[in-house]
Amino acid sequence: MIIVNRQEAQSVHSLAIITKKQQSRAWEAGRSLARWLKKHNVDAVEFENEPEPNVPVLPQGVELIVVMGGDGTLLSVARHYGQLNVPILGVNVGGLGFLTEVTLDELYPAMEQVLAGRFEVEDRLPLTASLFREGSLCWREHVLNDVVINKGALARITELTTWIDEEYLTTYRADGLIVSTPTGSTAYTLSAGGPIVYPTLSHIIVIPICPHTLSNRPIILPDTCTVAITFDEKVFDVYLTLDGQVGQALQAGDRVEIRAAPYRVKLVKSPQRSYFEILRAKLGWGEIGSMRQNETQKD
Repeated sequence: MIIVNRQEAQSVHSLAIITKKQQSRAWEAGRSLARWLKKHNVDAVEFENEPEPNVPVLPQGVELIVVMGGDGTLLSVARHYGQLNVPILGVNVGGLGFLTEVTLDELYPAMEQVLAGRFEVEDRLPLTASLFREGSLCWREHVLNDVVINKGALARITELTTWIDEEYLTTYRADGLIVSTPTGSTAYTLSAGGPIVYPTLSHIIVIPICPHTLSNRPIILPDTCTVAITFDEKVFDVYLTLDGQVGQALQAGDRVEIRAAPYRVKLVKSPQRSYFEILRAKLGWGEIGSMRQNETQKD
Protein backbone atom coordinates (compact mmCIF):
# COMPACT_ATOMS: atom_id res chain seq x y z
CA MET A 1 0.00 0.00 0.00
CA ILE A 2 1.41 3.39 -1.02
CA ILE A 3 0.90 6.04 1.67
CA VAL A 4 1.21 9.62 0.46
CA ASN A 5 -0.54 12.60 2.00
CA ARG A 6 -1.60 14.46 -1.14
CA GLN A 7 -3.73 17.03 0.60
CA GLU A 8 -2.36 20.55 0.68
CA ALA A 9 -0.87 21.33 4.06
CA GLN A 10 -1.65 24.52 5.90
CA SER A 11 0.78 27.40 5.66
CA VAL A 12 3.82 27.08 7.93
CA HIS A 13 4.44 29.73 10.62
CA SER A 14 7.00 28.06 12.90
CA LEU A 15 9.85 25.70 12.07
CA ALA A 16 13.13 24.28 13.34
CA ILE A 17 16.39 24.34 11.38
CA ILE A 18 18.78 21.51 12.25
CA THR A 19 22.26 21.65 10.74
CA LYS A 20 25.00 19.04 10.52
CA LYS A 21 27.32 19.52 13.46
CA GLN A 22 30.77 20.90 12.63
CA GLN A 23 30.00 21.49 8.94
CA SER A 24 30.49 25.20 8.30
CA ARG A 25 28.67 25.21 4.97
CA ALA A 26 25.56 23.69 6.51
CA TRP A 27 25.71 26.11 9.46
CA GLU A 28 26.03 29.13 7.15
CA ALA A 29 23.16 27.89 5.00
CA GLY A 30 21.02 27.46 8.11
CA ARG A 31 21.82 30.99 9.32
CA SER A 32 20.94 32.42 5.90
CA LEU A 33 17.66 30.54 5.90
CA ALA A 34 16.84 31.83 9.40
CA ARG A 35 17.39 35.44 8.27
CA TRP A 36 15.25 34.85 5.18
CA LEU A 37 12.46 33.36 7.30
CA LYS A 38 12.55 36.32 9.68
CA LYS A 39 11.88 38.63 6.74
CA HIS A 40 8.87 36.43 5.93
CA ASN A 41 7.56 36.66 9.51
CA VAL A 42 8.23 33.00 10.24
CA ASP A 43 9.53 31.92 13.64
CA ALA A 44 12.62 29.69 13.34
CA VAL A 45 14.69 27.99 16.03
CA GLU A 46 18.18 26.70 15.13
CA PHE A 47 19.95 23.57 16.36
CA GLU A 48 23.09 21.66 15.54
CA ASN A 49 22.56 17.92 15.12
CA GLU A 50 24.00 16.51 18.33
CA PRO A 51 25.10 12.92 19.06
CA GLU A 52 23.31 10.85 21.70
CA PRO A 53 22.44 11.61 24.43
CA ASN A 54 22.73 15.39 23.91
CA VAL A 55 19.60 15.73 21.80
CA PRO A 56 17.84 19.10 22.21
CA VAL A 57 14.11 19.13 22.88
CA LEU A 58 12.05 20.43 19.99
CA PRO A 59 9.93 23.42 21.07
CA GLN A 60 6.18 23.01 21.10
CA GLY A 61 4.34 24.43 18.11
CA VAL A 62 7.04 23.62 15.52
CA GLU A 63 5.24 22.77 12.28
CA LEU A 64 8.21 21.77 10.13
CA ILE A 65 11.82 20.59 10.54
CA VAL A 66 14.37 21.66 7.94
CA VAL A 67 17.51 19.51 7.93
CA MET A 68 20.67 21.05 6.48
CA GLY A 69 23.28 18.37 5.77
CA GLY A 70 23.10 15.00 4.06
CA ASP A 71 21.20 11.74 4.27
CA GLY A 72 23.06 10.76 7.45
CA THR A 73 21.97 13.94 9.19
CA LEU A 74 18.37 13.37 8.17
CA LEU A 75 18.48 9.77 9.45
CA SER A 76 19.66 11.04 12.82
CA VAL A 77 16.92 13.68 12.93
CA ALA A 78 14.27 11.13 11.94
CA ARG A 79 15.44 8.82 14.74
CA HIS A 80 15.26 11.61 17.32
CA TYR A 81 12.13 13.48 16.21
CA GLY A 82 10.21 11.16 13.86
CA GLN A 83 7.69 10.24 16.55
CA LEU A 84 6.54 13.86 16.87
CA ASN A 85 4.47 13.74 13.66
CA VAL A 86 6.25 16.86 12.34
CA PRO A 87 7.12 16.89 8.60
CA ILE A 88 10.85 16.88 7.79
CA LEU A 89 12.36 18.65 4.77
CA GLY A 90 15.86 17.50 3.84
CA VAL A 91 18.26 19.97 2.20
CA ASN A 92 21.44 18.44 0.82
CA VAL A 93 24.52 20.54 1.48
CA GLY A 94 26.64 18.93 -1.23
CA GLY A 95 25.38 16.49 -3.86
CA LEU A 96 21.87 15.18 -4.44
CA GLY A 97 20.74 12.70 -1.80
CA PHE A 98 18.05 10.03 -1.71
CA LEU A 99 16.49 11.53 1.44
CA THR A 100 17.75 15.12 1.34
CA GLU A 101 16.21 15.76 -2.06
CA VAL A 102 16.36 19.57 -2.17
CA THR A 103 19.66 21.21 -3.17
CA LEU A 104 20.86 24.57 -1.86
CA ASP A 105 20.08 26.16 -5.23
CA GLU A 106 16.49 24.95 -4.91
CA LEU A 107 16.07 25.83 -1.24
CA TYR A 108 14.35 29.22 -1.40
CA PRO A 109 11.91 28.41 -4.25
CA ALA A 110 11.03 25.25 -2.32
CA MET A 111 10.59 27.18 0.92
CA GLU A 112 8.23 29.65 -0.74
CA GLN A 113 5.97 26.76 -1.72
CA VAL A 114 6.28 25.15 1.71
CA LEU A 115 5.40 28.34 3.59
CA ALA A 116 2.33 28.72 1.40
CA GLY A 117 1.27 25.15 2.21
CA ARG A 118 1.85 23.92 -1.35
CA PHE A 119 3.75 20.73 -0.58
CA GLU A 120 3.19 17.00 -0.24
CA VAL A 121 4.19 14.79 2.65
CA GLU A 122 5.12 11.11 2.33
CA ASP A 123 4.62 8.68 5.20
CA ARG A 124 7.72 6.47 5.55
CA LEU A 125 7.86 3.24 7.54
CA PRO A 126 10.48 3.16 10.35
CA LEU A 127 11.45 0.04 12.29
CA THR A 128 11.82 -0.61 16.00
CA ALA A 129 14.81 -2.76 16.97
CA SER A 130 14.88 -4.34 20.43
CA LEU A 131 17.82 -6.17 22.00
CA PHE A 132 17.00 -8.76 24.68
CA ARG A 133 19.73 -10.14 26.94
CA GLU A 134 19.10 -12.90 29.46
CA GLY A 135 15.39 -12.54 28.74
CA SER A 136 15.18 -8.82 29.52
CA LEU A 137 15.01 -5.80 27.24
CA CYS A 138 18.32 -3.95 27.45
CA TRP A 139 18.19 -1.61 24.42
CA ARG A 140 15.57 -0.27 22.01
CA GLU A 141 15.83 2.21 19.15
CA HIS A 142 13.99 3.29 16.02
CA VAL A 143 15.50 3.41 12.54
CA LEU A 144 14.43 4.80 9.18
CA ASN A 145 16.87 2.90 6.95
CA ASP A 146 18.08 -0.42 8.29
CA VAL A 147 19.07 -2.72 11.11
CA VAL A 148 22.37 -4.50 10.38
CA ILE A 149 23.93 -7.44 12.17
CA ASN A 150 27.48 -8.11 11.01
CA LYS A 151 30.81 -9.39 12.14
CA GLY A 152 33.81 -7.33 13.13
CA ALA A 153 37.32 -7.41 11.75
CA LEU A 154 37.82 -11.17 11.82
CA ALA A 155 36.72 -12.96 8.64
CA ARG A 156 34.53 -15.51 10.37
CA ILE A 157 31.09 -16.61 9.14
CA THR A 158 28.27 -15.80 11.58
CA GLU A 159 25.31 -18.09 12.26
CA LEU A 160 22.08 -16.12 12.54
CA THR A 161 19.02 -18.16 13.48
CA THR A 162 16.09 -16.22 12.07
CA TRP A 163 12.40 -16.37 13.00
CA ILE A 164 9.35 -14.73 11.40
CA ASP A 165 6.45 -14.27 13.83
CA GLU A 166 7.98 -16.97 16.08
CA GLU A 167 8.14 -19.44 13.16
CA TYR A 168 11.61 -20.70 12.32
CA LEU A 169 12.78 -19.45 8.92
CA THR A 170 16.41 -20.56 8.58
CA THR A 171 19.85 -20.26 10.09
CA TYR A 172 21.85 -17.97 7.87
CA ARG A 173 25.55 -18.70 7.66
CA ALA A 174 26.74 -15.37 6.32
CA ASP A 175 28.79 -12.26 6.97
CA GLY A 176 25.68 -10.69 8.43
CA LEU A 177 22.04 -9.82 7.94
CA ILE A 178 20.22 -6.63 6.93
CA VAL A 179 16.62 -5.90 7.89
CA SER A 180 15.59 -2.84 5.93
CA THR A 181 12.70 -0.51 5.29
CA PRO A 182 11.70 0.52 1.75
CA THR A 183 13.39 3.85 2.45
CA GLY A 184 16.60 1.97 3.21
CA SER A 185 16.42 -0.18 0.08
CA THR A 186 18.69 2.29 -1.74
CA ALA A 187 21.32 2.19 1.05
CA TYR A 188 23.28 -0.82 2.34
CA THR A 189 20.58 -3.19 1.07
CA LEU A 190 21.22 -2.09 -2.50
CA SER A 191 24.97 -2.68 -2.13
CA ALA A 192 24.24 -6.19 -0.81
CA GLY A 193 22.21 -7.07 -3.92
CA GLY A 194 18.75 -6.32 -2.58
CA PRO A 195 15.79 -4.92 -4.51
CA ILE A 196 14.87 -1.27 -4.85
CA VAL A 197 11.48 -0.85 -3.17
CA TYR A 198 9.30 2.22 -3.65
CA PRO A 199 9.87 4.19 -0.43
CA THR A 200 6.25 4.69 0.66
CA LEU A 201 5.43 0.97 0.65
CA SER A 202 4.92 -0.77 3.99
CA HIS A 203 7.25 -3.76 3.74
CA ILE A 204 10.23 -5.19 5.59
CA ILE A 205 13.21 -6.47 3.57
CA VAL A 206 15.43 -9.24 4.94
CA ILE A 207 18.71 -9.84 3.09
CA PRO A 208 21.76 -11.90 4.12
CA ILE A 209 25.21 -10.40 3.51
CA CYS A 210 27.41 -12.73 1.44
CA PRO A 211 25.56 -15.93 2.47
CA HIS A 212 27.43 -19.24 2.48
CA THR A 213 24.39 -20.87 0.85
CA LEU A 214 23.66 -19.22 -2.49
CA SER A 215 19.96 -20.13 -2.30
CA ASN A 216 19.55 -17.69 0.61
CA ARG A 217 17.91 -14.81 -1.21
CA PRO A 218 16.28 -11.54 -0.08
CA ILE A 219 12.76 -11.80 1.32
CA ILE A 220 10.14 -9.03 1.34
CA LEU A 221 7.66 -9.28 4.21
CA PRO A 222 4.52 -7.35 5.20
CA ASP A 223 4.96 -4.75 7.93
CA THR A 224 2.82 -6.85 10.28
CA CYS A 225 5.66 -9.35 10.73
CA THR A 226 8.20 -9.48 13.53
CA VAL A 227 11.69 -10.61 12.56
CA ALA A 228 13.78 -12.16 15.34
CA ILE A 229 17.43 -13.22 15.25
CA THR A 230 19.03 -15.36 17.94
CA PHE A 231 22.65 -16.31 18.55
CA ASP A 232 24.24 -19.42 20.06
CA GLU A 233 27.43 -19.77 22.07
CA LYS A 234 29.57 -19.43 18.92
CA VAL A 235 28.81 -15.73 18.44
CA PHE A 236 31.99 -13.66 18.56
CA ASP A 237 32.84 -10.14 17.46
CA VAL A 238 29.32 -9.46 16.09
CA TYR A 239 27.57 -6.10 16.21
CA LEU A 240 24.08 -4.67 15.92
CA THR A 241 24.10 -1.34 14.04
CA LEU A 242 21.14 0.96 13.39
CA ASP A 243 21.15 3.29 10.37
CA GLY A 244 24.94 2.98 10.40
CA GLN A 245 25.06 5.40 13.34
CA VAL A 246 24.42 3.71 16.69
CA GLY A 247 24.88 0.13 17.82
CA GLN A 248 25.69 -2.52 20.39
CA ALA A 249 28.06 -5.48 20.62
CA LEU A 250 26.16 -8.77 20.70
CA GLN A 251 26.69 -11.71 23.06
CA ALA A 252 25.84 -15.39 23.06
CA GLY A 253 22.17 -15.90 23.88
CA ASP A 254 21.09 -12.43 22.74
CA ARG A 255 17.85 -12.00 20.83
CA VAL A 256 17.17 -9.12 18.42
CA GLU A 257 13.56 -8.37 17.49
CA ILE A 258 12.64 -6.05 14.64
CA ARG A 259 9.14 -4.87 13.80
CA ALA A 260 7.36 -1.88 12.28
CA ALA A 261 7.44 1.18 14.52
CA PRO A 262 4.07 2.42 15.84
CA TYR A 263 4.29 5.66 13.83
CA ARG A 264 5.35 6.95 10.42
CA VAL A 265 8.11 9.43 9.62
CA LYS A 266 6.75 12.31 7.54
CA LEU A 267 9.10 13.51 4.79
CA VAL A 268 8.35 16.51 2.60
CA LYS A 269 8.58 15.62 -1.09
CA SER A 270 10.81 17.68 -3.33
CA PRO A 271 8.68 20.04 -5.42
CA GLN A 272 11.37 19.97 -8.11
CA ARG A 273 11.81 16.27 -8.92
CA SER A 274 10.20 12.86 -8.59
CA TYR A 275 11.60 9.77 -6.91
CA PHE A 276 12.41 8.25 -10.30
CA GLU A 277 14.35 11.34 -11.34
CA ILE A 278 16.41 10.94 -8.17
CA LEU A 279 17.01 7.27 -8.98
CA ARG A 280 18.20 8.13 -12.47
CA ALA A 281 20.53 10.83 -11.16
CA LYS A 282 22.01 8.78 -8.30
CA LEU A 283 22.33 5.45 -10.12
CA GLY A 284 23.25 6.78 -13.55
CA TRP A 285 20.23 5.26 -15.26
CA GLY A 286 19.42 6.50 -18.75
CA GLU A 287 22.92 7.85 -19.44
CA ILE A 288 23.23 5.94 -22.72
CA GLY A 289 19.80 7.13 -23.80
CA SER A 290 20.72 10.73 -22.98
CA MET A 291 23.97 10.44 -24.95
CA ARG A 292 22.12 9.08 -27.98
CA GLN A 293 19.54 11.85 -27.72
CA ASN A 294 22.28 14.49 -27.64
CA GLU A 295 24.01 12.90 -30.63
CA THR A 296 20.71 12.92 -32.57
CA GLN A 297 20.20 16.60 -31.78
CA LYS A 298 23.73 17.39 -33.03
CA ASP A 299 23.04 15.54 -36.30
